[in-house]
This record gives sequence, C-alpha cells and structure tokens, in this order.
Amino acid sequence: MRLTMGLIIGTMIATAPAAYADKLDLSTIKCEDFLKSGKDNIAVIITWLDGYYKDENAPPVIDFDKFNKSSAKLGKYCGENPDSGLITAADKTLGGK
Repeated sequence: MRLTMGLIIGTMIATAPAAYADKLDLSTIKCEDFLKSGKDNIAVIITWLDGYYKDENAPPVIDFDKFNKSSAKLGKYCGENPDSGLITAADKTLGGK
C-alpha cells in the first residue's frame, strides 16, 4: 500500500507546479503558508497527509467522503489558526499517530 501511495504521490508531485524547490519539510510550514500555497500544492500535501495518517494495516482504499471531510477539518482548523504548524493542525484534525 505504501508503495502504491508513494507512486501516486510521486506522480502528483512531478506534475504539480514547483512552488517549492526539491524538498518540502512539512514540519516547518505554518497553516497560513499551506493555505496560500495554491490549489495544486494543497491537493498534493493533503493527499500525502491522508496517507501518512492512515493505519499501516488499512486496506488500499480511498474513501472520498472521509477524505473530503478530513480535508475540510484541516482547512477549517488552519483558517482559524494561521500561525499553527501544519503538522500540529494535522495531528489535531487527522488523528495523529
């Protein structure tokens, strides 16, 4: 599952606009920067976070309804807490590890 998710994310990153250089350290990004990073970058980051916060034994299924609800929670939290770190926001809204 992680390999498949990695391939999907790799493809998305390769085709997304290069708002960031070669690496993106999510632990250094504030919610405000995340929300201002553009639609394509937000989509890639949210998809990566969704995979990161899944149980490693979870089946390789994307539940789009759950994904959209989780994404909305993260967006709402970040909108209300722009100075919060993105990973802190994800821990609180996506059910940290």
